[in-house]
Amino acid sequence: MYESQTYELILHRMLDRVPTEVDKREGSIIYDALAPAALELSIAYASLDINLNLGSGQTATGSYLDLRTMDYGITRREATKAVHEGIFLNTVGSLFDIPIGSRFASGSVTLMVSSRLSLGHFELTAEMPGSEANLTTNTLLPIDYITNLGTAQLGGLLVPGTDIESDDKLRERYLQTVRTPSTSGNKADYRKWALEVNGIGDAAVLPLWNGPGTVKVILLDANKLPASSTLVDDVQAYIAPTNAGEGKAPIGATVNVVSAVGISINVTAALIMDGTRTAGEIINDFKASLTAYLKSIAYAIDPSVKYVRVGSLLLDTDGVKDYSGLLVNGGSSNVTVASGSVAVLGKVSLS
Repeated sequence: MYESQTYELILHRMLDRVPTEVDKREGSIIYDALAPAALELSIAYASLDINLNLGSGQTATGSYLDLRTMDYGITRREATKAVHEGIFLNTVGSLFDIPIGSRFASGSVTLMVSSRLSLGHFELTAEMPGSEANLTTNTLLPIDYITNLGTAQLGGLLVPGTDIESDDKLRERYLQTVRTPSTSGNKADYRKWALEVNGIGDAAVLPLWNGPGTVKVILLDANKLPASSTLVDDVQAYIAPTNAGEGKAPIGATVNVVSAVGISINVTAALIMDGTRTAGEIINDFKASLTAYLKSIAYAIDPSVKYVRVGSLLLDTDGVKDYSGLLVNGGSSNVTVASGSVAVLGKVSLS
């Protein structure tokens, strides 16, 4: 708004107000007196422009965005800790119980046994919050000595760890709240309640899915993958633990919380490589870009996987000169993803 108020323009206006009979040339007394003031005014106008942007939810950043969203009861989400399932065997290969509080490491990530699920199966909580603890490796190394422990492995990610919420994500939640306000148990309410549970990345809401008063909530985790049973239970307990008026849901609503159905996306193609990279490097990069694409379309207005888009991702991968025989789920057409489902990375076979 104030970008036109430059130093030169302001100085010119100020000099125009000085009588013509006064020497106004650069280096004159009046010029040297007005120039510093014009510079300070141009800086003030620039600050005004910045402050206008910091006062709007669409352009504010950092702590200024926090101040804006807090007016609507929306606060930036702190980083959360990942929760994994651990499987423990003794020296003879049998399932084996270990002490609560035992600590294990996988690379630079340390985890602590927090609760028992069943014989030899325990929950492990990362000691530090953040997505770095969303491990894919299986092996765990004990930090504390445990008698008769044979092997320790991760069984699966129960609750994804998340980093502190970015400005873009916080702004998205703020605009969603302002533009689609929740009122007395409408669809926006149920989605908002689901997203208030740590580890949830998105939720689809199906009203009247099984008759009057019934609501189905279909969950994705923070990685935009089907939610674990632990997350499903957490959301059910938060929204409607007994379907008898407890929790967030209004009295009379019967709420069924479930995980989204994962639709595996399998890709096959023959590559023509340019010789700058190995096949393994190309495959890893393509998997990463395909995973990011599938994440971006999860619960989108059109969540179908575009055949052409997969081909462009493959062609854009460093080291790929061309390809042939591209098949996505065995065909050469788009893959339909039904409501309540999400596309997830399947097998990638690049020869």
